[in-house]
Amino acid sequence: MTNPTTVDAYIATFPAEVQTLLQQVRNTIQQAAPDATEAIKYAMPTFVLNGNLVHFAAFKQHIGFYPAPTGIKAFEKELSPYKQGKGSIQFPLDQPLPLDLITKIVRYRVKQNTQQ
Repeated sequence: MTNPTTVDAYIATFPAEVQTLLQQVRNTIQQAAPDATEAIKYAMPTFVLNGNLVHFAAFKQHIGFYPAPTGIKAFEKELSPYKQGKGSIQFPLDQPLPLDLITKIVRYRVKQNTQQ
């Protein structure tokens, strides 16, 4: 199987319930960063605005959200309930997505990328 080359194709590779979650994340990012463009980078959906803005991806148990280390550091307290890595956050599939928090993080990253 070849890797998807569009965000639509990526989302279509998952079961319907996961597609719904991925589409919610995608829509939230689009609303928070209307000038960003979509791409597939590192085999996952990526929003680009003066460089990579955020990435997201689906896994067996979670949605991975990748706002760069600075996007995590700025929201440390609000992100404390979620498993994290240096530049990643895991939102469990069996819990509601924190769309308001995703919006805040994306807006923060937009501000960072447009001030470079």
